[in-house]
Amino acid sequence: MKFYPLDLAELIKERDLEGIIALIISKLPLLISAAIIIAVGFTVANLIGKILIKALCAKGIDPSIHSFIRTIVTLILKFAVILSALSTLNIDVNSFLTALGAAGITAGIGLQSSISQLASGIQILVNHPFKSGDYIDIGSVSGKVHEIKMMYTELITLDNKRVIIPNSTITSSNIINYNSESRRRLDLVFSVSYDADISKAKEVLLETVKANKLILTDPAPIIAVKEHASSSINLACLIWCSSDDYWDAFYSMQEAVKLAFDSNGIPIPYNQLDVHIVKE
Repeated sequence: MKFYPLDLAELIKERDLEGIIALIISKLPLLISAAIIIAVGFTVANLIGKILIKALCAKGIDPSIHSFIRTIVTLILKFAVILSALSTLNIDVNSFLTALGAAGITAGIGLQSSISQLASGIQILVNHPFKSGDYIDIGSVSGKVHEIKMMYTELITLDNKRVIIPNSTITSSNIINYNSESRRRLDLVFSVSYDADISKAKEVLLETVKANKLILTDPAPIIAVKEHASSSINLACLIWCSSDDYWDAFYSMQEAVKLAFDSNGIPIPYNQLDVHIVKE
């Protein structure tokens, strides 16, 4: 009976096809066991990921980070399964980890951008500057937070466009979160003619504010003359509303004030220019 060495590298070097086949057959039970461990382990890891999502939902954790957390947990579990399978094949795990670390350093040099995105994603997860459903500004992009992923974050704009922003861009930019506080101040400006009764205009504005159910009474509204513009007197109307009602309050006030001014005979002027002709 011919004896074949157990060193696969040596067999490949010697191009001993018969020896390679014999070695594989001798290791077949171990290979089957490793394959079963990987198949079962990956299935269990995916199942744990699904259970984790349900647990996060039950705990009220922000839905936007569910995918991020599940991805990290399942990757760690699958890596542990691979190490277990390698141990079954009598492969030195320590040597494998050393080789993997060396390969990781080499790959890391070429994947600096991706590593930066991942690190930024973890930073967003830890600092939590926004949550799912928040309306935010990041640079020139505005939208509602849809989901935070490992490499990027998804926003949905008001006109229902999906915007993909790299996580490193988010962590290096100024972020304006319009929903971080429960209330927002709505700063409105309404113009009246120089011939209008300012006191009456302010009174009509106050009545219109009080009639709007979206406007909060505390803090109290502020209505005052803001400026003497070229064609009008501009009245500032500073009111508070729930952050979720901001745009509804904005649009409803625009319509209500116009109707109130019309019904009370308060003119809203057009832009105008007075030309004086001097005759010599």
